[in-house]
This record gives sequence, C-alpha cells and structure tokens, in this order.
Amino acid sequence: MLREQELNALISLLDDPDESVYHEIQAKLLSLGHNVIPLLEHAWENSFDSVLQSRIENIIHKIQFDNIGGQLQDWVRKDQGNLLKGILLVARYQYPDLDEKKIIKQIEQIKQDVWLELNNNLTALEKVRVINHILFEVHGFGGNTTNYHAPQNSYINNVLESKKGNPLSLSILYLIISQDLSIPIYGVNLPEHFVLAYMDEESQFPVYGETPNKVLFYINPFSKGAVFSSKEIDAFLKQLKLPFEQTYYEPCPNVDIIKRVFRNLIIAYEKLGYPTKVKELENLLAVLVKA
Repeated sequence: MLREQELNALISLLDDPDESVYHEIQAKLLSLGHNVIPLLEHAWENSFDSVLQSRIENIIHKIQFDNIGGQLQDWVRKDQGNLLKGILLVARYQYPDLDEKKIIKQIEQIKQDVWLELNNNLTALEKVRVINHILFEVHGFGGNTTNYHAPQNSYINNVLESKKGNPLSLSILYLIISQDLSIPIYGVNLPEHFVLAYMDEESQFPVYGETPNKVLFYINPFSKGAVFSSKEIDAFLKQLKLPFEQTYYEPCPNVDIIKRVFRNLIIAYEKLGYPTKVKELENLLAVLVKA
C-alpha cells in the first residue's frame, strides 16, 4: 500500500488531460480497493474542478461496485443461509453508505414484537396470524400498489422506511423474521408473484437443500399475509397459461430469491431508462448465476 502522501499525489493527477495518464492512475487506484475511498472523498470535497470530481466519483463507484460483486460471491459460497445479508448487499448497490446497523435494529424490533405474542401452544395458522398482526397492523406494512415496479420496492432500507413493498420484498422481510424465530416458513418462486410456504415442521427443510415433503399452506404477504392452498396456485398458473411445474409449489433456496430481486431491479431500471444501472445489475446477477 502506498503512503498517504503518495496516494494524494496520484489523486491530484486525475484531472490530467492526457487520457492515457488518467487511465493509468485510475487502474492503480482501483487496484488499491476500498481503503483508498476516504482519500478520494477528501479530494472531491476540496476540489472545484468538475473533471476531477467526476473522475473521482467514477472511481469510487467502481471500487464499491467491485466490492459488492466480491461479497456476493462469498455470500453464495459460504453464507447464503443468511437472507438478511444477501438483501443488504443488494441495497448497498444503490446505497453504498447504507447504515446496516439501523436496518438490523428495525428488523429486530419487529421480530421482538412478534416473539412477545408467540407461545409453544399456538398452531401454525395461529403463528401466522400473530406475524400478520404485528407486521401489517401494528407496524403498518403493505403492498405498494401505486408504484408497483419502482426500484425502491426492492431495497430493504426503503421498504422499512416507507412501509411499502412489492410481493418479493415483503416476503423477504416476512422470511427473515419468521426464520429467526424458528418458524418453518420458506420462499416459493412462483412466476409473477412471489409467495411463502409454511412447512410441516417434521420436514426439517434447510434453507438450501433437498425438496421438502409437505407444505401445510401458503402465505401471500402482498395481501397482508392471506393464507391459501395449492388450488389457488393451480388456478393462478392456469390463468397465466403456464405449466404446472413442481418448483412453483415448493421452497426455493435463498440464492434464487436474491437473483429474483436483481431481475426485478433490472426490469424497474429498464422501464425508467437507466441502461448503465441495468448493465451493472446484470453483471451482479451473473455473479450469482456463475457462483
């Protein structure tokens, strides 16, 4: 690692009109990774040169973007059982300075409120009613029906602040809370509308593992936790003219959930006309596909 004085000298040359010089310095700074960001930010704050500021912004973004890609690889290989960590990595794409402790604290509060209402004598349906009451009535979460395709619906920090989300983001919040409380609820990758499955506790279905034997019932967080059976999935697939594939009825691994979040974001930014974001998100999705 170069000394701070040498790094500052490099940064000061970023406004060099010679493109080859700029690209050489850029490559050097990128190779240094996350540790160089504070110096870049300091240089940006103390400069009135728009060219220098723009180049610093691009380098910081590239370092942060590459860092997310690397962490996604690690998550898939070592820690995909932690759904919260996966969705926080998604949020850090748009919000690199995300206050993760604040988000964890908000979710912990909801979980605590649910836990206080639970007891060992409750049936599966009664446990779901408790979660629904706390999440949708006490804390006021609900589906974002007016801006259904907005990218904000896919970022967990925005969902927690606005109390609005799409079927997938509300399901992710529901999953994080229920699984932390050892309630056997898992995500179901149903086309067009993500839902949840409450499993027979005897199934012992892992977050990423073999197909379970039994689903007790399904849950739709977008409809405030409405409970339904496989017959409704039959009718939904028939309406969409889709085949009755077994995967549409069974829990999916967390990596598939995060892939779907990225696909939702890609669609959202395509609609808004942000091709650079679309390309970057496609690259992050590719990290999960290849891992």
